[in-house]
Amino acid sequence: MEILSNFAVFEGCDGSGTTTQLALLEKRLGLPAKNQAAPRFFPTFEPTRGPAGLLIRRALKKEIVLLPDTLARLFAADRTEHLYASGGVLAHTGAGELVVSDRYVLSSLVYQGIECGEELPAALNAAFPAPELLVFFDLDPVIARERLQSRAALEIYEYLEFQTLVRERYHALLPACRESGSRVEIIDASKRPEEVAEEVWSALQKMPIFE
Repeated sequence: MEILSNFAVFEGCDGSGTTTQLALLEKRLGLPAKNQAAPRFFPTFEPTRGPAGLLIRRALKKEIVLLPDTLARLFAADRTEHLYASGGVLAHTGAGELVVSDRYVLSSLVYQGIECGEELPAALNAAFPAPELLVFFDLDPVIARERLQSRAALEIYEYLEFQTLVRERYHALLPACRESGSRVEIIDASKRPEEVAEEVWSALQKMPIFE
């Protein structure tokens, strides 16, 4: 499988802190005086803010109802734009920037794999390149559920039974990610955000772009 250099991905169940860690990383790399040797940084996320991504977000928030197969196809369409459109991931990695995405292909293989079965998500995502680094934030779904209670409303996947399956499926698929050529780092996401951020930073600094 093709490995996309300069590309790292954060993955984990809902409530594991992927979004928080991307924000902390952006804050760290946004201080050039402290990081003179750090590469230029492009933080991003899926679903995107593009047309397909916004439709996905409406479905996740229960504003509209879509069939699981439809949602799987929308995620793949949004990912195509995310990667290949003007100003997308490939443009930034090709310019020598560090790109870190909050969620990518593995999220589809996990979440849509649970809903649709393995075959459709695997086929839809087979052609996408793998990230150079995949950071998995591992967290007990019970703890994740407690963190989600502060949200005004839960999304369609944010309930304990589903998130238990999500964690199991992540662990089942991580070996295949390693076999595809991605470096996989598993981080205990139950720690304080600042502690997790230091482990993330340590994992990122092993990427060749930091040399």
